[in-house]
Amino acid sequence: MHIIRYALQQQVYYGIVEEGGGIARLESGPFEGLRRSGVRDAPDAVRILTPVAMPRVFGLGYNYVAHSQEVGKKTPSLPILFMKPSTAVIGPDDAIVYPSWGENIHFEGELVVVIGKRARHVAEADALDYVLGYTCGNDISDRVLQRRESEFGCLMAGKGYDTFAPLGPAIVTGLDPSCLRIVTRVNGVVRQDGNTADLLFSVPYLIAYLSRHLTLLPGDMIMTGTPAGVGPIQVGDRIEVEIAGIGVLRNDVVADTLPGDVG
Repeated sequence: MHIIRYALQQQVYYGIVEEGGGIARLESGPFEGLRRSGVRDAPDAVRILTPVAMPRVFGLGYNYVAHSQEVGKKTPSLPILFMKPSTAVIGPDDAIVYPSWGENIHFEGELVVVIGKRARHVAEADALDYVLGYTCGNDISDRVLQRRESEFGCLMAGKGYDTFAPLGPAIVTGLDPSCLRIVTRVNGVVRQDGNTADLLFSVPYLIAYLSRHLTLLPGDMIMTGTPAGVGPIQVGDRIEVEIAGIGVLRNDVVADTLPGDVG
C-alpha cells in the first residue's frame, strides 16, 4: 500500500494510491487508521508533500561497513545517532538549498522507517509491529561543518540546515526492510547502489535500541544510514533516491538567496 500526503485546493489530505492511478482520500491521517472517505482525487490535480508534517527525524551514522571504510571510520559497536530538525524536512520535488558559504555538501540516499504507534521498551522480535511503513530519504550533509562538530563529539548544524532532509514520495506498507535495493543518481548517473541487507544494525534492532532509551511516537522517522558512494552536490544538480517498492525521491539543488555566513 502506497500512502501519500498531498495538497489539493489549499487543503492537505492523506490518501492511498490505487492500482488504476487514482487516489483514495482518507478520513484522517494514517496514524489514526486507514479509513477511506469515499472521495477519489486525480493524481495530476495534487501536489505530493513530505509524508509527515514536521516529524522528529533520527539519523544513523556509519551503518554500512563499506561507507565507514570509504570515509576512514572504524566500524561502530553501537548505533551512532543524531537528529535532524523538523525544519530540515522537505518533500518530493522541493528544492535543496545549497548554503552560500557551503564548501562540500554531500548527498546520502537512505531507507527511512516511519513509526506507526507509540513504542517504548520494544523487543527486537516485535519491533516491526510498530512500523507503519517505509519511505526514501536523503541525508544532505555539510562535510566541513560536520567534521568540525565531530571533533567535539557532537553533530547537529552540519546535518540540520533547512531543506537537508528530503523525504518521500510515499509511505509504503508491507515491505521487508532486510533486503531493499537503494540507488542514488546525480543528474541521471548512478552514484550509490546498495542494499539494506548490508545494514550493520537492522531495522528491528534500531527500533528496539531507540525505544530502550526514549519513547518513539507515531510519525517519527528513522533514517537508517547510507551505503557507500556518497559524494558532493552542486547548484543545478538533480538528486534522485530510488528504493525498490517505494519509488523515486527527486529534488533539485538551488542556490541560497540569503546573505552569507553568520558565524
